Amino acid sequence: MVLSKTAPETDVSIHSTFASRYVRVSLPRFRMPEQSIPKEAAYQIINDELMLDGNPRLNLASFVTTWMEPECDKLMMAAINKNYVDMDEYPVTTELQNRCVNIIAHLFNAPLEETEHAVGVGTVGSSEAIMLAGLAFKRKWQNKRKEEGKPYDNPNIVTGANVQVCWEKFARYFEVELKEVKLREGYYILDPEKAIEMVDENTICVAAILGSTLNGEFEDVKRLNDLLSEKNTETGWNTPIHVDAASGGFIAPFLYPELEWDFRLPLVKSINVSGHKYGLVYAGIGWVIWRNKEDLPEELIFHINYLGADQPTFTLNFSKGSSQVIAQYYQLIRLGYEGYKLVMENCRDNMIVLKEGLEKTDRFDIVSKDDGVPLVAFTLKDNSHFDEFQVSDMLRRFGWIVPAYTMPPDAQHVTVLRVVIREDFSRALAERLVVDIQKVLHELEMLPSKLLTKTAITVAGDEGLNDDAKVVVVKKSALETQREITTAWKKFVMDRKKMNDKMNGVC
Repeated sequence: MVLSKTAPETDVSIHSTFASRYVRVSLPRFRMPEQSIPKEAAYQIINDELMLDGNPRLNLASFVTTWMEPECDKLMMAAINKNYVDMDEYPVTTELQNRCVNIIAHLFNAPLEETEHAVGVGTVGSSEAIMLAGLAFKRKWQNKRKEEGKPYDNPNIVTGANVQVCWEKFARYFEVELKEVKLREGYYILDPEKAIEMVDENTICVAAILGSTLNGEFEDVKRLNDLLSEKNTETGWNTPIHVDAASGGFIAPFLYPELEWDFRLPLVKSINVSGHKYGLVYAGIGWVIWRNKEDLPEELIFHINYLGADQPTFTLNFSKGSSQVIAQYYQLIRLGYEGYKLVMENCRDNMIVLKEGLEKTDRFDIVSKDDGVPLVAFTLKDNSHFDEFQVSDMLRRFGWIVPAYTMPPDAQHVTVLRVVIREDFSRALAERLVVDIQKVLHELEMLPSKLLTKTAITVAGDEGLNDDAKVVVVKKSALETQREITTAWKKFVMDRKKMNDKMNGVC
């Protein structure tokens, strides 16, 4: 009897998916398949491939929330088929968004009367929020210049070189010059004095960051406000401030309530914050709040009625899901001020545990601050044998995703590793990370030394050898392939830096 070499074409539901023909063929990658496949097979195949992704909980590169309570997950799944923009059909969802705007506005000390509604909107993230705030500043500046009969075709924004890449996107997409204050070693945030020097009559706003992506540090918004007020008085200008509080907006009010960075400062006209960072919601939600109605030009607001009622809208996109808005409201009322404060205190405490653990190794310099975003940014004291990129690569063997990156100009010679402490990063994980970092350091130190080959190459200025000949030591090791990859990656990063294209993390 001859046995068939192929599985019988039977219904996959009769057998395990792994006994079917669907796991023995490659799925199309660039074209839609001609035939359908069973839902069980489609699910299993995709799920298996996704196992090769990193573990989000161990992705210490990201500021984005990776854990929420099961009750909130249920609310999100129940609303996953709601299109947020259809306000007439989903009025309760719209009401929840308005409640979030008002809660956040009061958290940021907006000058509102008891019955007055705050001016703001939910966005897909801080990138969209920054685009909207920038457009409002540009339009207000243009309108004023038109009224004064002055040119209005050359607007600029003053920022630090540490801004997130979305600011460069705004400048490029909407034709605004981005004037960046360069950094320097040991000072990785906006210098208020240098920023004020760059402000001119074409400056539509100065952007300050409450929680730098590079090292988590809060910029001195109050000092910036005071210096800019003086310059406005001297020049007759009315240059405002926008605060990019993507990371720090849900931290400062709970850990540093006395810190003046928000609408308590008169020149702060708008603030953005990421609900999907320390707002504790999964990726896909940001907020932008304006000081009052006068700071958001009416001509930027669209009114539509073809969905059933007059609906004002000011967003870059149209359709979007409702789940994240509902989740944000859940977190705000579920945790309250007390809960958010406890979460942020835990993050800060675990940050200190990690920082102290790294300091005890005596191998790193810490470049982050204790009073900013709860993260630890650190650099090797000695990188002559191996560098931060190799440490980052080796940590992936233990499941950790810890980014290594170079600083922006003029501190691009400094390479940093960064660990973001999120709500779900416990003390146990912090202690385990220190242990794994020590293992990586030990391996990087020991493995090359066993296989090191030294080849002396004499380099002389004359044809003959003399006492002034220099000896170059060429090191070869078992990690040669890995080092080549690391070197190529560093070159790629540096080339991008030369083109002023930032690689500063996720918003």
